[in-house]
Amino acid sequence: MSGGEPDTKTGRKGIAVAALLLTASILALLRPAPVFAQETELRGEVSESAILADQQRKARQLRAQGSQDQTAPATQAAEDQTLANPYQPESPGAVADDDQTATDSIFDQPEATGDPFADNQTAAKPRRPSTARQRATDANAKSNAKAADKKKAKKKRGQTTDSTTKTAATGDQADTAAADEDGANRRAVTIDSVDRQKLDPGAERTGSIDGQKIKPEDDPFAAPGIKLGTFVFRPTLEQGFTATSNADGSSGGRPAVLSETALRFSATSDWRENSAVIDGYGIFRNTLSGQKINDAQGRIEGQLNVDLDHELRAIAKLGYETVPESASSPDAIAGVTSQPLRQTVDGSLGVEKDVVKMRYTLTGAVRHDFYGDAKLSDGTVLSQKDRDSTLYSATLRTGYQVSPAITPFAEVEAGRRIYDLRLDSNGFERSSTRLGARAGLELDMHDKLSGEFSVGWLREAIDDDRLPANAGPYVNADLKWSPERGTIIGLTGRTTIESTTAANESGDVLYSSRLTGERQIRANLTANSSLGLDWRDYTGSDGHDLILSAEAGLTWWLNRYAGLTTRVRTEKLTSNLPGRDYVANSVYLGLKVQR
Repeated sequence: MSGGEPDTKTGRKGIAVAALLLTASILALLRPAPVFAQETELRGEVSESAILADQQRKARQLRAQGSQDQTAPATQAAEDQTLANPYQPESPGAVADDDQTATDSIFDQPEATGDPFADNQTAAKPRRPSTARQRATDANAKSNAKAADKKKAKKKRGQTTDSTTKTAATGDQADTAAADEDGANRRAVTIDSVDRQKLDPGAERTGSIDGQKIKPEDDPFAAPGIKLGTFVFRPTLEQGFTATSNADGSSGGRPAVLSETALRFSATSDWRENSAVIDGYGIFRNTLSGQKINDAQGRIEGQLNVDLDHELRAIAKLGYETVPESASSPDAIAGVTSQPLRQTVDGSLGVEKDVVKMRYTLTGAVRHDFYGDAKLSDGTVLSQKDRDSTLYSATLRTGYQVSPAITPFAEVEAGRRIYDLRLDSNGFERSSTRLGARAGLELDMHDKLSGEFSVGWLREAIDDDRLPANAGPYVNADLKWSPERGTIIGLTGRTTIESTTAANESGDVLYSSRLTGERQIRANLTANSSLGLDWRDYTGSDGHDLILSAEAGLTWWLNRYAGLTTRVRTEKLTSNLPGRDYVANSVYLGLKVQR
């Protein structure tokens, strides 16, 4: 009986172990486990930010496990020290429980030669690190290496992230962190979660587009123009009333109140290479009270600039003008109901060529003047066909460009004036030959100073030997100077040979000059003024005329399209010939409309 007692104890112990294993298996089967779909978060729409947050969470877990692996050797050493010094009971004969050793397992194989319950049991050897933990450490190391490589590649490419993307990423990270800290469901971070974020009250507000500064216009009251095909058309209509002390500007002129209508326009092309400009005006005057005046005058002129090959440029001009004969003209006819019209058709064609710094220009011009019949106060009609003539001329200019702003030049002119009738009503041959030479200077300092002026000599020899040639100094100028912004000062000068059909007279040389000024006092208020000086020198006699004039005006723009304008003018002619002196003063007030 005593020999079988150990076997009986061993059998009982085996039964107890089997029962314990069965209980543990049943408990493991009964423990609730999460659904795989929920654990992997496959339900619902998952955004990229949620995926990124899950990857970051797993990376943090791997780092935490790595830190635990680093402390594992120290913990293992402490455990080894504990096993090296096993528990010693106080009471003799006491035996250590199987549960005192943390590393013992019921699945460990018993010693071959010893009893597992013996007092002299040897300490168990420390176990090797967990395989799962080692895999986690390796994965963490690989993840860190990949992140470092991505940072280096991004730095080399120099990529920049758009501010909107940064804001979205920051919002996603904030949602992820909040979900991790609060334990909320990460599936709530969807694609449109950024749009549902609350605005940061401390964020800096961006100003609206309307609040940005806009560059002011150089001339806010300039005509905007009308687009007509490839041209920009800018018309201006002016209607007003003139009170004058001398209606027709003659020695016998009388006061009158006139209705004056002026129409002006300009059309400019918007072509890419070549350019064209068309300008015109028309003035109509009618008497409201006082001396009877009913006349009209106008002009239209076009210019075309074309760039040709081989540094050649062509400039073509064509114009038409109609004006009544001035009552102060030397050829004015006395005793007429109205002065006859003088019509002019003129055109020119010029070719320019630059060779290094040399500039050559050859221009041909044609001008034809024809006069209407004069209606006398007694009802008869006086023909003026003997005054009709055509002037042909050619001009050659040579210039040297000292600098882009200064180009001195010299030019010669040759021409021929041919009358429609070889003999006039008094039996004189009025056709003539024209010769001229002059030197001048071209200036191009952009808006500061631009234009040209020249001086020389001009002569027209009449075919009839009984008449002396019309000749004299030649002066020509067309300059614009802007001493400061909003101020423009202009100087113009012209020399004209005026022919005549009066008996035993050749004509005269007229020198005309104008000094003009324009000042923009305010954006909607402009002042202008002018001074005029004319000198007429009669050929073959000591007769001369001196004409002085002055004018000042204001234009006040009510808006971009309409404005009020006014001006005062005085003109005085003094002559050493009888019956030519006069003085004319006038005041004008009108409304100007532009588009």
